[in-house]
Amino acid sequence: MNEFSFYNPVKIHFGKGSIEHLRKELPQYGKNILIVYGGGSIKSNGVYDDIMAILNDLNMNVFELSGVEPNPRVETARKGIEICKENQIDIVLAVGGGSVIDCSKLIVAGAKVEADAWDIVTRKVMATEALPLATVLTLAATASEMNSGSVITNLETKEKYGWGSPATFPKFSILDPSYTYSVPANQTVNGVVDTMSHIFEQYFNNATNTPITDEMSEGILRTLIDVAPKALKDPSNYEHRETLMLAGTIGLNGFLALGSRGDWATHNIEHAVSAYYDIAHASGLAILFPNWMKHNLHVNPSRFAKLAVNVFNIDPTNKSEEQVGLEGIEALSAFWTSLGAPNRLADYDIDATHFEEMVEHCLVYGPFGNFNKLEAEDVRKILEMSL
Repeated sequence: MNEFSFYNPVKIHFGKGSIEHLRKELPQYGKNILIVYGGGSIKSNGVYDDIMAILNDLNMNVFELSGVEPNPRVETARKGIEICKENQIDIVLAVGGGSVIDCSKLIVAGAKVEADAWDIVTRKVMATEALPLATVLTLAATASEMNSGSVITNLETKEKYGWGSPATFPKFSILDPSYTYSVPANQTVNGVVDTMSHIFEQYFNNATNTPITDEMSEGILRTLIDVAPKALKDPSNYEHRETLMLAGTIGLNGFLALGSRGDWATHNIEHAVSAYYDIAHASGLAILFPNWMKHNLHVNPSRFAKLAVNVFNIDPTNKSEEQVGLEGIEALSAFWTSLGAPNRLADYDIDATHFEEMVEHCLVYGPFGNFNKLEAEDVRKILEMSL
């Protein structure tokens, strides 16, 4: 393992009825609260009413920002920042999935600086402080509820970047699996793909002697492969939903990266794709990740073979590590496709028109990827393989 320091201050309240923890948590921060949410599903599934009942009991002064996009826009974050500054907001409550929480992280950071929000995302301004942030999770996928990272899109410039700050860790997060019962099937699939992709990004590293995190990663992946189809068939099954929710949180809260540094190249490429075509992040990952794997199979065939055998039950008898690894990659793609995820850019009518701009987007900070550094030609090849 590599030497490491670990920090994660997020308090998690997990389980049915955990929304009641808002009663004791929120009063610590003040009376003025901004609720941030997406397209309004929380009003149809009862989550909004649950929250408002508690806020009314607490005599909170409630402000709202709705309409956060699946790929959250910097313009939307700017609206939230303005609300915070004009109304002396004490705490922001993000109610939704990773997109809502990511947007809220930029809001709480931007509320503490005079610079434009996009300057934070592009690292021209460092977010050293932020308003308190709390979350109520309604979609298991990104672990944004228990990490400090955020991904924001600027449609005007066709840019989408990840950023983060220790100041943007949520103070606490409410995780009630029953709040995910009404999540549409395609979004449940996206959550599974996103969770698995986060695990893959961390699994493919160059550290040695990582049996603990390897076993944790492989175990979560096997569990997701088992439970995901069951959750799709029985979306109101509490046990299935709590398994998916906890998997999503552990998938990117730092635990699986102890002693290693993950790759993250596929995420970078996907950000470039969705910056131009505004497709769901997980859909892009479902298309790109198997092709990133095929492109990098030669780098460490034993790593891919290990994944294939331990997660996808590939029989290694009389096969080279490359063959075993490739069978594992094909099994992954087949599993995602069986859930309903896309496997080609053509599924979204995406062609090579903007490939060169996407390549430039990926390389804005130079060659990238920690398992294997990618240059422009590598990115171009992975995109071409994904057509």
